[in-house]
Parts: sequence; structure tokens; C-alpha cells
Amino acid sequence: MNYHVLGPLLVRGMPGNAIDQLTAPKPRKVLALLLLHANLVVPVDTLIAELWGAEPPASAQTTLQTYILKIRRMLTAVLAGAAASSILATASGGYRFNVYPGELDLHAYEQLAAEGRHALSSGDDVKGSLLLGQALAIWQGGALVDVRLGSVLQVEVRRLEEGRLSLWRQRIDAELRLDRHQAALGELGWLAARHPLNEDLQAQYMVALYRAGRRTDALEAFHRLRGTLQTDLGLEPSQRIQRLQHAMLTADPSLDETDLLEATSPGARR
Repeated sequence: MNYHVLGPLLVRGMPGNAIDQLTAPKPRKVLALLLLHANLVVPVDTLIAELWGAEPPASAQTTLQTYILKIRRMLTAVLAGAAASSILATASGGYRFNVYPGELDLHAYEQLAAEGRHALSSGDDVKGSLLLGQALAIWQGGALVDVRLGSVLQVEVRRLEEGRLSLWRQRIDAELRLDRHQAALGELGWLAARHPLNEDLQAQYMVALYRAGRRTDALEAFHRLRGTLQTDLGLEPSQRIQRLQHAMLTADPSLDETDLLEATSPGARR
């Protein structure tokens, strides 16, 4: 079995078996929340809050049981008759979705991300960048991109997306330390366009452009950031970004130092 939450929600059987997806929105919410907490008990109250918010109907628990039954039927079809109740198990106070190692894309992503961060903290930028790149490649779009998110899933997806962005920044920092600015430019340009208020990403983009011999483009990136901050938030760029602009204007040799972005702030605007 393979389960996917880092992109469209999807359940796949073994080769030769059917590929199946739930189509009704609410059972899909239940499945998504269970998979995000695979091998852990998700309380009934949490599932009800995701489905109906603060004012659930009197029939909420009965309806939830119906959704659980639909998911088990889907699993039975995909598994060609295997015991779905052993995968989606009833537990004290809730339900637990059991997965084996390698079945859930989220677990594979988290494992590679942890290994990559460990490599970076040990000073191995080559291995760290490779592992983080492999982790990021597991994503097939936004997390649960085809699921109608309730309040609980919104928080979960925001956490995942913020972690993904942090991982991107860490990998790009490693790439810049390895003097791979040309290779990073395409990805950085896409990220900078998606996150126009994220000063960390914008700083990385400016440095990569500058090191690639594109100082004019780097300065234009600064002015775009400044204009967006002023228009959207009524703010000026941080002192760090303004110092970076000054360094580019004066062709400061420190811009070519591989550890220039070591002090990247984790509290960047997005």
C-alpha cells in the first residue's frame, strides 16, 4: 500500500490492484486527518471539529462512524479483500490508521528531512543538500491540495507548508555555500515569486543573481521587495536587506563569501 498526502490525497494498492480515491468531501477529510497522524490515535472530538467546527449536529458521532465505514470499504476494495479494520482501527476515544514503514509519503519526507538537517549540522553540505532535495522531491503539489480543509486540517497544512519552505531555504543556503548559485537560480526565482514578502528567500535570490553576474537583476529584485513591502504592509525592508542592497551597490567582496547567509533570520516576513 502507498498513501499520499503531500499533494493530492491518494491511496494506491500494490501493483496490479486498483487505485482508488474517496470522492465525497467529508470522508476525505477524515482520511486526510488520520493519515497526517498515522499510527497515532486521532480523537473523535478532533475529527468532529474538522468536519463540523464548533457546532456539530446531534448525529455527528453516528455520521462519523458512517464515514469510517466508507473508508474501510475503500480500503477493502484496494486491498482485494484484506482486513481493512486492521488498518483503520477503532481505539479508545478515537481511530488509528496503521501504516508500515515506506507506505506513507509524509513519513519518507520527514525521515529524509531529518537526515539532511543532520548532515548540514555536521558540516556536510553536499550530502545535506542532496538529502533535502530528495525530501522536497516527494511533494507532488501543495499538501492535500484536493481536499476541502476544515479548521483542524488548515492548521496541519500550514505547519507542513511552513516546514517545506524552511527546508527549501536550508537547502538553498547549502547550495550557495557550495558556490552552486547558477543551479539554484531557477528554483529561487520560482520561490521568490511565490513568496514575495519572505525576506530570507528574497535575500538568497539577490545573492544568487549577484554571484551569477546579474547585479542589475539583483538590485531590481530588491526594489520589487521594497515596493511590495510598502504597498502591502506599509513597511521598509529590514536593516539586513538594506545592508545587502548597499553591498551590491558598492560591489562589496563579502558578497562572494560562501557563509554570507549563515545569519539568515528565521522570522522572515512571508
